Amino acid sequence: MEILIKILIGLIALFHCYILWFEMFAWENRGPKVFRNFPKDLFPKTKAMAANQGLYNGFLAAGLIWTFFISHPEWNQNVAIFFLSCVAIAGIYGAATADKKIFFVQALPALIALGLILLT
Repeated sequence: MEILIKILIGLIALFHCYILWFEMFAWENRGPKVFRNFPKDLFPKTKAMAANQGLYNGFLAAGLIWTFFISHPEWNQNVAIFFLSCVAIAGIYGAATADKKIFFVQALPALIALGLILLT
């Protein structure tokens, strides 16, 4: 079970590293390809906002990656629960306000990892 939890946390952290890269460094290039329903002139205007969001995603990834270096079991679990909860809440909010797909790619994996942690 512990290996599965670590794999999930690693995948979630990698996903948030991708979001960091996308929003901070590729917003104007990849953004129009990902968000085809947005006007192309919107991307340069929202570059700073997207970079700010990317930075927050980087903090989520950093917190999850941090769990791989915490040797104390209780602290490891508490830090993982905190950052996975942040990811889940962000995913639920994103699904409610932006796109339902966000629930499945962001919130659901975090909720599954949380459930596994709480079962152990």
